[in-house]
Amino acid sequence: MRKRELKQIFASFLIASTLLAACNTKDQSSEKQEEKKQEETVKEEAAEKEEVNATQVYQEAIAELDKAKEGKEVDFTKVSDLYTKNLQGLVQDRDAEVEATHDQHITAALQAGKEGTMDPIVSRQIFDKLMQKVFYTTIKHEFTEIDEKWGNAEEVNKELEEAKEYYAILKTTVEKRDAAYGTNMVDAIAGGFEEIETAVKGDDKLGFLLGKQVVDKTLMKTFYLATGALPNGYATKASAEAKTDQKVAKIEQAEGWAFYQSLFPYLNKHAQEEAAYINQQFDLQTDVAALDPALVNKAFIRGFAQTALDEYKESQELWGQEKSPVTALEGALFIDIIGEDVKGLLGEQAYTDLTKKAQDYLEAAKSKDKQSGDPLIKDLNSALQTVIEKAK
Repeated sequence: MRKRELKQIFASFLIASTLLAACNTKDQSSEKQEEKKQEETVKEEAAEKEEVNATQVYQEAIAELDKAKEGKEVDFTKVSDLYTKNLQGLVQDRDAEVEATHDQHITAALQAGKEGTMDPIVSRQIFDKLMQKVFYTTIKHEFTEIDEKWGNAEEVNKELEEAKEYYAILKTTVEKRDAAYGTNMVDAIAGGFEEIETAVKGDDKLGFLLGKQVVDKTLMKTFYLATGALPNGYATKASAEAKTDQKVAKIEQAEGWAFYQSLFPYLNKHAQEEAAYINQQFDLQTDVAALDPALVNKAFIRGFAQTALDEYKESQELWGQEKSPVTALEGALFIDIIGEDVKGLLGEQAYTDLTKKAQDYLEAAKSKDKQSGDPLIKDLNSALQTVIEKAK
């Protein structure tokens, strides 16, 4: 791949927006309202069709792209048609919500694969991993819908089923990381969904908010284990392959970059320097031989530890409110994401103590027991600051 072509593919895209002028008369207003209702109906029907077909179309596109791994010619026209007719609308909706440009990246990668200016396997990985991010952010979107529609059991259950359908697409990725690291994230996510279902039945809003965090942050842990964790993340794999096979190394660097896009926005919010460094290491314009998995891993540790600190700070600021235990759980889950790393830095006993204090603080936040919570938060903050210092 030529550097100029890569810059074209990964360049930033500006999203333009237009405003519709309002009608001047009552009749025109009524007519416009009717047209808007019809348009919304069409969009809803299209969205329902898109949701039903998402898994099937994604798998069909991947099956075609997988021919590249066998040295066969890929029908990129077919894949592009599958994408534009069935998945592009979903991607564009998520792009608009999270201010991302995944549609442009996917479209450019497929076009480059068709033209032969990008290795077809790299095109495949960019399509696959960015679509996985879209499915992940769609799960988060469905959770937001549940939150907004809370109290309407029929609508809430519909959104929950849609979230579970999108998770079904990602489950294989979770299973692969469980097998590689000996984790039990599939069970954790299943437990999160069960907690949500129980909360919906019992009209327990806090139970829902806690359950959705388990699902969300466990998926984030999946993406971390796939990218920057030692010893099986793509940073390590790409670096090792760079010594013998630059082509394979570049493919794994691309996989790391695309998977990392699911984590970048969150890390960038809490630890900009670390987030930018990791992104630069995975960027295809970076010489893969210069990729340093140990430094990438340390940047992840510092970034997630800082994120946990910020969540605990918010929990303290919101003490006594519904969101205080939610952010307390988020702090604990971010510690869990880098659990093995923290254990390596602090020692097993210190890590065990840390996780117990995280659980005790969550219970204190739930019961609004400030006397118990205050000393625990001091210990948690101190331990996380130590993690950050040791990971430099």
